[in-house]
Amino acid sequence: MDYVNLGATGLKVSRLCLGTMTYGSSRWREWVLDEDASRPLIKQALEAGINFFDTADMYSLGASEEVLGRALKDFGPARDKVVIATKVFYPVGDDPNQRGLSRKHVRHAIDDSLRRLGTDYVDLYQIHRFDHETPIEETLEALHDVVRAGKALYLGASSMAAWQFAKMLHTSDANGWTRFVTMQNHYNLIYREEEREMVPLCLDEAIGLLPWSPLARGLLAGKRRPATVRAATDTYGHKLYGERMREADGRVIERLETVAAEQGRAPAQIALAWLSQKPGVVAPIVGVSKPNQLDDALAALEIQLLPEAIRQLEEVYAAHPVAGVS
Repeated sequence: MDYVNLGATGLKVSRLCLGTMTYGSSRWREWVLDEDASRPLIKQALEAGINFFDTADMYSLGASEEVLGRALKDFGPARDKVVIATKVFYPVGDDPNQRGLSRKHVRHAIDDSLRRLGTDYVDLYQIHRFDHETPIEETLEALHDVVRAGKALYLGASSMAAWQFAKMLHTSDANGWTRFVTMQNHYNLIYREEEREMVPLCLDEAIGLLPWSPLARGLLAGKRRPATVRAATDTYGHKLYGERMREADGRVIERLETVAAEQGRAPAQIALAWLSQKPGVVAPIVGVSKPNQLDDALAALEIQLLPEAIRQLEEVYAAHPVAGVS
């Protein structure tokens, strides 16, 4: 496993990040694995050298954090050898203050996440989305206080408009508050709209990219619409990629399958290799529900795509409506 700097920081992370939305409680979503089924996959990731794990307080309403925390304690090395990222924004209860990025919610959310994870700090604390109802100064100062209190080492953001992220970076700099070091954004072979504004902004500001949905909910694994429980019930995935395959997406997948066949590789491996080679990308966040899926992701790190293969993969792309930004 290779390890790289997390953006402009000195923190070293594996070239893959294990996303844990799939782990927690099937009562939250049908396709989520319960703890007994989740633990072997987390252990497999650790044994493969992955030291970077991403979760969120809203995944299984906190159960994902609990499952990850227990697994890392039981299977992992010492706390200083793993990198834990979690997120705040989405509702975690019925109370109006159990959501968003207000000072009050941030203060309670970080303490609740630490309790569930069984740790006294997280390495990366991320805002899950932009909060249109809270002044950014309030949010940024609250996050700065989280870092000052030693409850988080670094701050990250997730999908939003580039102008919103630029405004937040400027406001942090102007006030001497802790700066975001990462952007977790929607980015893959069939959704490349981030290349228009967000990716150039992050490259200019030395912000590390942590792409989510790198395989487009399984579509880039060589399956036009995977015949799984998740594919049938994942309403958010349908919102991102449509109930039916777009003609333009079908062309990208066909080209991906062609390139993969030429290289004797699985489509998922080529799709992840392409993303891993894009400028600014630190570590794609991969969701794994079966051991072979992690094997494919690890194999992708060994692939160095030549310019001609990259050209073939990219030339059939068509512009998409913006998706994944609240």
